[in-house]
Amino acid sequence: MPAALMVHDIDPAEKIWKELGSAEDDIEIFNNQVLVAIYKRPEKTKGGVYYTDTTRDEDRFQGRVGMIVMMGNNAFKDEDGKWFRETEFSEGDWVFYRNSDGSSIKINGVDCRIMEDIYIKGRVVRPDLVF
Repeated sequence: MPAALMVHDIDPAEKIWKELGSAEDDIEIFNNQVLVAIYKRPEKTKGGVYYTDTTRDEDRFQGRVGMIVMMGNNAFKDEDGKWFRETEFSEGDWVFYRNSDGSSIKINGVDCRIMEDIYIKGRVVRPDLVF
């Protein structure tokens, strides 16, 4: 069954960047760490299905998709080509990961995870593709 497309009042990437504000000027991520802002689904799908606040709040803990908002200076660099051969990631990319990987933190009210680059499993074009 295909993933339910979500109805976003505002582009989720724009919303995250706006809520983070100037955090990138105040925070430094080290080494191969990646800071990912967790995608939280909106209240309804394009098909008209509404999610409860409880379900949507659970994305904070169970969400498996996020947007890269900061990277350490060695993130995704792999001299041996074992992990990231010919793969480049940038801030603003939507990525997926196991919900148990990384540490949960909140920055300017935005739920985030900080994790090592090797815990990023892949990239998606839309954050509502994976739940």
